Amino acid sequence: MTRFSSPDAIRDAFSKAMSLMYQQEVPQYRTLLQLVKEVNARYLQAHPETFADADSAPELNRLAVERHGAIRLGKAQELATMRRLFAVMGMYPVSYYDLSAAGVPVHATAFRPVDARSLQYNPFRVFTSLLRLELIDDDGLKQKVSQILDQRNIFTPRLLELLEIGHAQQGLTAAQADEFVAEALKTFQWHSEAQVDGATYQSLLDQHRLIADVVSFKGPHINHLTPRTLDIDAVQRQMPAYQIVPKESIEGPPPRRVPILLRQTSFKALSEKITFTDNSEGRHTARFGEIEQRGLALTPAGRALYDRLLQQPTAGDKAAGLAANFAAFPDDMHELRRQKLGYFSYRLSTGATLPEQASREQLQSLIDDGTIEARPVVYEDFLPVSAAGIFQSNLGSERGAAGKGHPNQLAFEQALGCAVIDEFSLYQQLEEASLAAIFDRP
Repeated sequence: MTRFSSPDAIRDAFSKAMSLMYQQEVPQYRTLLQLVKEVNARYLQAHPETFADADSAPELNRLAVERHGAIRLGKAQELATMRRLFAVMGMYPVSYYDLSAAGVPVHATAFRPVDARSLQYNPFRVFTSLLRLELIDDDGLKQKVSQILDQRNIFTPRLLELLEIGHAQQGLTAAQADEFVAEALKTFQWHSEAQVDGATYQSLLDQHRLIADVVSFKGPHINHLTPRTLDIDAVQRQMPAYQIVPKESIEGPPPRRVPILLRQTSFKALSEKITFTDNSEGRHTARFGEIEQRGLALTPAGRALYDRLLQQPTAGDKAAGLAANFAAFPDDMHELRRQKLGYFSYRLSTGATLPEQASREQLQSLIDDGTIEARPVVYEDFLPVSAAGIFQSNLGSERGAAGKGHPNQLAFEQALGCAVIDEFSLYQQLEEASLAAIFDRP
């Protein structure tokens, strides 16, 4: 019987190989990893209860390996093949993100693992954007972009063969998996040689910096690879001491006792030397370093409250105004549960025994007496406003003339070849599975 590598193992190998590649391509990323490692160690020393129980080893491993990458694709065929590539690694498209409202001419999804065991093994995610040609308001340039993208293939012939082999035999052997990782990595590597001449690059840049980044190169180089920190405010403060220039402010909710959703910051994008097809030379700015801190996944009610508070006007200092607005968002674990603003997983406390007639209706009393523990479900996804803020802070001040669009999830899913998964349904399943493991006894 043929033995196949598990998607989790392939994803873990690919994530680590990509991290090594990016450290070589962007030395500041290596420095950023060291900073995050030191901040996390100090945080855990000051807050030993963070991962204090018998299951701390998987949590610590997850923290060490956790990364999210981001790529920008140019055409539907690239997105459809990328979906197949990520499926080999047990990563599926979750949620639809429209960034056009912020003047960024893309829409996106995030490929990631979806079940609890795979997320614990390695929660590697790739935020994957697709260029929206209809938002280029110069018809001549739009046609030229389409012609350029039609002529490129971002995947190696061998990778495409391995995708067919994996589909036919429902898996990859260890040797095939190793080859798959090596071939897939080539899609994401940096190319300093552009596939357009200098004049074309400038016309793309004048339209929008992101369009120039998507169209001008042989492939969708990884433009950031993000480690997870337990204290993003400390990382933000300490970056200058490591000769890293941070963006002006952290994206997402303000600091809280109970972190929610996602907070992100980054260092400014690098200006990198490129050579055009006419042998002229220039500089390209796209790749940067990002850091994230993840908190509680919010229910639809919690997310609606978050979005409303985020959109409220702030007076005076933006950070202080945001903090004032968010005073209306409960910052207590019990209250977040009581108001059903966040998702939680449940389990029997160490050494505890569930009473014979216990039912779900008694959940709160069982938590109160210590029989059951409630733990926040980690937010695994992204925030479109924050993503757009990160993009814009690294695209420079000249944002270009790309038109603002509107959400078009149907068109995105047609390009993808399937529907995206609703993130709320995944969090609800995780919560429900934890309750079923306790109460739905045979």
